[in-house]
Amino acid sequence: MQSFSPVKLDHLIDNADVSASQYAPLHDPGRVTDVVGMIAQGDAQVVDAAVRSAHAAFHSWRATSYEERAALLRAIADLLEAEAGSVVEIMARESGMLVATNKAEIGMAANIVRDNAEAGAEFLKPHEVSDAESWVSVEKRPIGVIAAIVPWNAPIILAMRKVAPALICGNTVVVKPAPTAPIGLSMLLKKAAALLPPGVINIVHGGGEVGHALTTHPMVGKVSFTGGGAVARHIMKAAADSIKGVQFELGGNDPSILLDDANLDDAIAKIIGGAFRRSGQFCFAVKRVYAPASLYREVVARLEAETDKFSVGYPLDPGVNFGPINNKGQFEFLQGLLERTKASGATVHELGKVAGDSVWSNGYYMRPAVVSDIDPEAELVQVEQFGPLLPVVKYDNLDDVIDSINAGELGLGSSLWTADFDKALAVARRIEAGMTFINNVGTSRLGQKNIPFGGVKQSGIGRESSPIGLREYVEYHALNYHK
Repeated sequence: MQSFSPVKLDHLIDNADVSASQYAPLHDPGRVTDVVGMIAQGDAQVVDAAVRSAHAAFHSWRATSYEERAALLRAIADLLEAEAGSVVEIMARESGMLVATNKAEIGMAANIVRDNAEAGAEFLKPHEVSDAESWVSVEKRPIGVIAAIVPWNAPIILAMRKVAPALICGNTVVVKPAPTAPIGLSMLLKKAAALLPPGVINIVHGGGEVGHALTTHPMVGKVSFTGGGAVARHIMKAAADSIKGVQFELGGNDPSILLDDANLDDAIAKIIGGAFRRSGQFCFAVKRVYAPASLYREVVARLEAETDKFSVGYPLDPGVNFGPINNKGQFEFLQGLLERTKASGATVHELGKVAGDSVWSNGYYMRPAVVSDIDPEAELVQVEQFGPLLPVVKYDNLDDVIDSINAGELGLGSSLWTADFDKALAVARRIEAGMTFINNVGTSRLGQKNIPFGGVKQSGIGRESSPIGLREYVEYHALNYHK
């Protein structure tokens, strides 16, 4: 492997790099003794400068024609695709995600940007009505400065779900990347910002102090956050003082329900892909599988056989298709959850081949595990594990499964497997979730353009993607002319 020099990452304010008095090392989760980058550590002062830059740029950016904003967004989408090769390896080093996964993520992010540029044309048109007495126009206006707080697990996609709709609606943004995966995103955002007027995109780095300063700043009009519920509660409290809006995409404990007529030849590989992509570290991953008693042993055996095909190791090593856990805190949580599950009496099969024994003790590595003969109320079934542990629950009564799922606090995604279209719709419509995928896990290209991504209950507030997602970035101004 080629030698690697750590990256020095500054803030970006008004299209200029801004250095910091302190920089924190970012370690490679697959080789924790390696430093990937030195990351600027911000404070309230740097946040204030970034927000003021965005606020100053807002007045001219909102006055820019929709056609020009859309053209610039399309240029950003082209840039993402052109620059993907320059960042996918450093993204693998900072996040532990596979190079192929990173490349696919950037391609999807480019689609998100183009979709928003296209959807804005119709969405932003005023709604006008008139009668003999008056004329009414309901118009959409940008909010102002948007604080976009992005997690580490899919930073490019999740940033563009915020940045693209905010910009096409005429807002400006201050982006706070995750401290554990800021480099690839910041490199791409910096190049995107250079295509736009100074101040339209700004980037600040740091931990809780920076997040608090951003969410409480009086010039921030709205906070869009993707991450965990505990942080979301802090943001809501912080935003309350200035009564600013929030949009949250939070966690999920997504069930995957096999009906008795499911095509297992088709379903098993898709379920495993939906459970263990990114080593299980994405919000709408399959977190638990429900299989009918008549198929249970066959389903478990097939899931185990498919899982055993993984090769776990350093994401830049040849042949590896399963990388490490991103950070120490999540790794320790998963290790504890695994040990408690074993102690509960459930059957735990840790599977896959260990590739590269030399790095195993120097990274946050786990083999993927399929867990069977588990109590439906067990901790692993009821929490969002956000890692490579997949419980398989036997059921006799589908009504009981749906009741159990709906009793939970989370409701992001879900998936359902059946050969009967009418049955699929009838069951899917009973599930309390923001999304239900039928005979796959995740959205089709048509779904990416039209499905409002998000969840119910404690899985979030508001939606991202699709024309519905654009609503998060506008205020409504109604005009009523009396004739």
